[in-house]
Amino acid sequence: MAKKKVNNKTPSQVWKKYKIEGNKVSRSKYCPKCGPSSFLAEHKDRFVCGHCGYVEVKKKQ
Repeated sequence: MAKKKVNNKTPSQVWKKYKIEGNKVSRSKYCPKCGPSSFLAEHKDRFVCGHCGYVEVKKKQ
């Protein structure tokens, strides 16, 4: 009998990348170079575009 394959991937959670303001839905962070077609990935200390490599450093609080 074959072993069952284990899926270790987490779901993408795309809904976290949008904001709801009143009756409008807007994208939270997108690349200023590529435009609203690509999101910025959120890391611990920066935002990064996976398409062109654009980086925004987060402000320390």
